[in-house]
Amino acid sequence: MPIQSRNNLRNLAIIAHVDHGKTTLVDAMLHQAGLFRANEQVAERVLDSNDLEREKGITILAKNTAINWAGTTINIVDTPGHADFGGEVQRVLKMVDGCLLLVDASEGPLPQTRYVLSNALVAGLSPIVVINKIDRPDARLGEVEDEVLDLFLDLDASEDQCNFPIIYTIAKTGTATLDPHVAGTDLRPLFQMIIEHVPPPTYTENHPLQLQITTLDYSDYLGRIGIGRVSNGVLNVGDTILMTGGNGGHKAKITKLYSYSGLKRIDIDRAQQGDIVAIAGIEGIQLGWTLTDPDDPRPLPELHIDEPSLEMVFSVNTSPFAGREGKYVTSRQLRDRLFKEIQGNPSLRVEETDSKDSFKVLGRGELQFAILLEQMRREGYEVAVGKPKVLTHLDENGKLLEPWEQLILDCPEEYIGTITQTMGFRKGRMLRMVNHSSGWVRLEFEVPMRGLIGLRSQLLVETRGTAIINHIFLDWREHAGEIPHRKTGALVADRMGKSTSYALQNLQERGQMFVGPTVEVYSGMVVGENSRSDNMWVNPTKEKKLTNMRASGSDDNYMLHPPRILTLETALEFIAEDELVEVTPESLRIRKRWLSEDAMRKAEKKAAV
Repeated sequence: MPIQSRNNLRNLAIIAHVDHGKTTLVDAMLHQAGLFRANEQVAERVLDSNDLEREKGITILAKNTAINWAGTTINIVDTPGHADFGGEVQRVLKMVDGCLLLVDASEGPLPQTRYVLSNALVAGLSPIVVINKIDRPDARLGEVEDEVLDLFLDLDASEDQCNFPIIYTIAKTGTATLDPHVAGTDLRPLFQMIIEHVPPPTYTENHPLQLQITTLDYSDYLGRIGIGRVSNGVLNVGDTILMTGGNGGHKAKITKLYSYSGLKRIDIDRAQQGDIVAIAGIEGIQLGWTLTDPDDPRPLPELHIDEPSLEMVFSVNTSPFAGREGKYVTSRQLRDRLFKEIQGNPSLRVEETDSKDSFKVLGRGELQFAILLEQMRREGYEVAVGKPKVLTHLDENGKLLEPWEQLILDCPEEYIGTITQTMGFRKGRMLRMVNHSSGWVRLEFEVPMRGLIGLRSQLLVETRGTAIINHIFLDWREHAGEIPHRKTGALVADRMGKSTSYALQNLQERGQMFVGPTVEVYSGMVVGENSRSDNMWVNPTKEKKLTNMRASGSDDNYMLHPPRILTLETALEFIAEDELVEVTPESLRIRKRWLSEDAMRKAEKKAAV
């Protein structure tokens, strides 16, 4: 059968490292394509519709939008820039024929760029390199272009892929130019390059329907929504299709069909080859399943998604303060929320445990878990989580394997010795050191994933907040042996009450405090980090005694150091095996699994037997 193409359609993905300006560039493309009225109020970074995405400045969920330029529809897929959300990336690339690789004019390609680009090249996509932020005073265009080419060669790109076109942009001002020495006026050169260099979708004439579900969404009104690209055939509202995948399949009727226009989904009656569409109203629609003709079924190959490499146990909150701040506190509510999450997020898995109150969640990285927990606490859930554990498995020769990561660090020159020493303790091996002659160096390591747990907060302290840290999964390798986690112990409250300035002034000599005065604490709650390696049970509620000479409140002149405020990510990195992070809508607390010193000693004796 002859191969046809749709010349009035282009499907492309945008690839970039975190904070290189990808979502800002899409903003400018939407505005210049005339999708918003002149008086319409539009937020910045419109594709970052999730509150967490706006706050953290990262893309978490892949999203679709569409613009029309000179009679050609351009479907744009905004991909996550972080490898922890790689499950999203691998799927959405199935929907496109080309990609925009966005690279910072100063920083050059970084690890997340490498991760998404490697998937795009394997998928055979045609790349366009966009060098953004060319107005930066430290821009180094020639070097960055060479680094991009080296990256393509390193990833075994084909000859055609290595002959990529380059365009220079300033996403903030919405300008693009083919010559970096000539200022651009708008994004016309970029639109023109997309139409010229991204191939139109192709299909086989008279071929039966093939549409693979590559993304799932959920609506309280429509239920589960499947999103995919029509590879072959035509899909109409009212058609009966066969949905195949996994171990079975069943027939269903198409009742709702949507396409994209700007940021909105619009009702359509018919989808043609190459269209990216959303389908609602099909019971049991699954990721990776193919919608095909029931009279001539031709399912597409199943999707490949990276295996999880970390696990965490999510449990019901059992602290003395449980139920004070959250709406959803029972094991049934926790279970329902976790299993709802995996309906639209296949890179996570949830497994039952021996306890009815605990569930094992498997994923790709600490950031992915932190995002899930942050979403849950904003929805009103209370949950207690343990230390993230790296998954291991045995190879065919019985050797224990664990995941290894490539780590790239940018830091001032004076911290090279500190960083190499820290990485040595964590079994890291230096691959490369590049000095940009600007006072900053780039260090590349390969390190076991276990060595990354707690690394970010430690390096930020050791480099006074200057280190820029990025990492990406490499492969499974032989277990590297024991890695020390935390050299310090914890200061643990031995009773319930409110912390006092009098008590904290004495305790701060023992280590770094996590709480300030007048904070409610309970027995077993970690109130600080001990400067020594052992745990110390302390009384943070102690008050100054009355005497016949002075009142308890007189002479109050306490010199308290500000407490260290733990974020969700730093709390997960900090905790030891016998500790939990208590996550509620209003608070983050670290606690011991056993809430009294006696119970803790009994558990330690039992474990030693």
